[in-house]
Amino acid sequence: MNSALIPNLDLRQENLALPLKIENSSATLPLQAKPKHSLVILDNRELDRQCLAQCMAAYKSDLLILAFGSVEEWKQKSDEYPPLSAILLNIGGKKIDEPAVSGQIKNLSAEFGAIPVIVLADSDDFTQIVRAIEYGAKGYIPASVSISVCMELIALAVAGGVFVPASTLFAMRHLMESSNSTARPLAGIFTDRQAEVVEALRRGKANKIIAYELNLRESTVKVHVRNIMKKVKATNRTEVVFKLNDLFQNSLASLSSSKALC
Repeated sequence: MNSALIPNLDLRQENLALPLKIENSSATLPLQAKPKHSLVILDNRELDRQCLAQCMAAYKSDLLILAFGSVEEWKQKSDEYPPLSAILLNIGGKKIDEPAVSGQIKNLSAEFGAIPVIVLADSDDFTQIVRAIEYGAKGYIPASVSISVCMELIALAVAGGVFVPASTLFAMRHLMESSNSTARPLAGIFTDRQAEVVEALRRGKANKIIAYELNLRESTVKVHVRNIMKKVKATNRTEVVFKLNDLFQNSLASLSSSKALC
């Protein structure tokens, strides 16, 4: 099964030998005008995309809901459907930074231009959401929302808006407040560049990602990591992160005590 065409109203599966087509099964219900635009769900997991498409089709919408395993499958049949309004890329539990996922978001955003690409994912991690927007997505919807909320957020993207979960804004505010209040608590131990690498290590980032974000060679990052390990007397990467977190918490406690005495 390569695709699904799913108008609204009651659902019925026809001819299993052909691509899945689900349409109005009640002759007594009044006919609805055909949707003038379509929404494409992209998900290589067939059961997941069919279930999601049926749930979305049951929600009142002006969009024709289509489900495909890839954008190439949709292109083969695109002439049969109304103009595309949005693309919903369901990545499930995959990470945005995975090359296949990030590449897909970038390629879709570049190819379809004004047509919004929206990411649907299991995670609501702050870093993942920011990355998705950086790669060109016009929205990031966590799988924890309801179908009705999901449809409203898609409508927002179609109208030109950009949606991110409220948790992202709270996380951003927390980071800003932490940055202002901590005043680089480990600055007395590390150089400015080492402090940047330290922060990245504490966030669990790989050397390649650190090098990209700090505009450094990966070999240079490795040198910084070795020097950091020497300073905290750690023998491996796991131990260095543990000790850095411990140092960070102790530094914050000392800073808070100093402020309290002032």
